[in-house]
Amino acid sequence: MFHNLPRPREVIFFLQSVIYSPDTSHIPRAWGADDGVVLVNDLYILRALFVLLVTTAGFYLRPWDLGAPLAAVVGAVCGVAMVVFEIRVKQISMKRLIGAAAGSVLGILGAFLISLVLSRAVPNDTTTIPFLQLLTLLLMWYVGLVVGAAKGDLLNLAAFGGLFGGEKVSQRSFKILDTSVIIDGRIADIAETGFIDGTLVIPQFVLRELQLVADSADSMKRNRGRRGLDILQRVQKSPGLQVQIVEDDFPNVREVDMKLIELAKLYDCKIVTNDFNLNKVAQLHGVDVLNINELANSMKPVVLPGEVMRVFILKEGKEYNQGVAYLDDGTMVVVDNARRMISKTIDITVTSVLQTTAGKMIFGRYDERGHSGPDRRQEKPAESAAPVQPGS
Repeated sequence: MFHNLPRPREVIFFLQSVIYSPDTSHIPRAWGADDGVVLVNDLYILRALFVLLVTTAGFYLRPWDLGAPLAAVVGAVCGVAMVVFEIRVKQISMKRLIGAAAGSVLGILGAFLISLVLSRAVPNDTTTIPFLQLLTLLLMWYVGLVVGAAKGDLLNLAAFGGLFGGEKVSQRSFKILDTSVIIDGRIADIAETGFIDGTLVIPQFVLRELQLVADSADSMKRNRGRRGLDILQRVQKSPGLQVQIVEDDFPNVREVDMKLIELAKLYDCKIVTNDFNLNKVAQLHGVDVLNINELANSMKPVVLPGEVMRVFILKEGKEYNQGVAYLDDGTMVVVDNARRMISKTIDITVTSVLQTTAGKMIFGRYDERGHSGPDRRQEKPAESAAPVQPGS
């Protein structure tokens, strides 16, 4: 009779996704003695009691001389707003909280100093100056809060020691993605394997360029843009990896590649790309680059001159009597003396390997004499054996 009920583990995961922030590492994952359910129920009870307490305070204290029912409604709304604020704050990292708090304090201090100047400049004004002081306070507080939270990720908490001494945060843990590596798609596979850590930074101007490609009239470009957007969603869902979209832009710089380089200089981080030209230009500007093509080339099997390998000749080469083959990883193999072996699988001898940033090329040679000799020796016994059968 209970086979249609949801399993306890599914219930816990559902409640965690509804109540908790994305960071649920503090909740027990193992299914044992209902610890997860107890934590969730306790949180529900605490939040309900808090809202009830604020509602009761509004009912009895009646702020702004409101009636008891209306004051209770105002208290309930304030309590719910505080609970929502608490849920949102739990999603913010410690560095952003510290940055937002420091920015708010500095903003309030600056507003206080400006208010003193305004009150001394026009001492007898009782309408305009108070309004300007309040407006300055709100403006400075808001700007300090937003800017402090945005720049809080640049803090190195390990430098403070004590409570934050255990955090080993690298200043260069940020990695900026460009449009080419997003459309390429291999960055999602690398991120899912856990080889990339830290925070992946996606500039807003890269998103705009990706959206323009996705909205292009050309069907091929449109498919590439939509593929890039799907890749970004996969990267965002990768465990242990943070994705941050930054609004920093450089209006005086027109090219997207130069904007990426300036942003990398600003945050002192690396650029992840597979663009050969961007790789070279960034290195000239002293910016470190993680090239996906270089990573793919380093993972390919090593082939040494003199080794024998079996390939399938796919087409004719550019030079005389050449054939072209491809390995499973896409590496091009140029084979001499293989023009007549198109659409056949043959054994070749590797003569040289050309390794570049753009990829790897293997050059080999097909020895017709070495492969024709065994075939003739195999045919001779068959010819000599043919006349023997009638005599028997």
